Amino acid sequence: MSDDGAAAPTVLLEIREQVARITLNRPAAGNALSLDLARDLLGAAQRCSADTSVRVVLITGAGANFCVGGDLKSFSAQGEHMGGHIKQVLEHLHPAIALLSGLEAPVIAAVNGAAAGAGMSLACACDLVLAGESARFTLAYTRVGLSPDGSATYFLPRLVGLRRALDLALTNRTLTANEARDWGIVSSVVPDAELLVAAERLAERLANGATAAFGATRRLFRASMAHSLEEQMAQELDQIVALATQPDAQEGAAAFVAKRTPHFTGR
Repeated sequence: MSDDGAAAPTVLLEIREQVARITLNRPAAGNALSLDLARDLLGAAQRCSADTSVRVVLITGAGANFCVGGDLKSFSAQGEHMGGHIKQVLEHLHPAIALLSGLEAPVIAAVNGAAAGAGMSLACACDLVLAGESARFTLAYTRVGLSPDGSATYFLPRLVGLRRALDLALTNRTLTANEARDWGIVSSVVPDAELLVAAERLAERLANGATAAFGATRRLFRASMAHSLEEQMAQELDQIVALATQPDAQEGAAAFVAKRTPHFTGR
């Protein structure tokens, strides 16, 4: 049961045709991050991590918004215990994001309406972000006297650079979908009515791709800023050689030579 009294779970998970669809499901509250939603998101991430059939994860929000950020109503109700409550929330949210980030499968966000606070953080942690034309992005943490969480301080500077990340964090400016695309936060912008169709189409395309290669590519790019040139190229060598021994790489090369479409199995 969700913490807003509704019987519906705060996160929905459907795994079908190798695509895991995660829907944040507190539409009446703008999918605000509550303790229950964080707990349910971690459960969904754990299921995706354990299910070897999952080759793509698609995250979206029910209703008009992706996620309006932390549930400040429930946070404020904690009074002097608010810090302890937020700690509990993040003890579920942060492992969820870490699990999703560590998957072999690519993670897509389909952002509708507001992606604020933790909602923007979650979107930034995804590999590809599709946004509806009316989507809006804002960090909003310092506006209420808090600092960012949900991996924002890790992923956002890597996406937009330190100066722009600080601009967003300190001024709490709101970016339109097109501005977020221009800044590198959003991969593409589509009409609102076409958002889920476009996201599903992309998910299905990636689900038919070389999952192990996707996973290796994600790891290489995310590790690159911590390595010297030589260290990074050594990692590249290890990854590509390891992949070359696997069925998908052998199928990909054979299909290219035969001028046919490859059939990848995800291995």
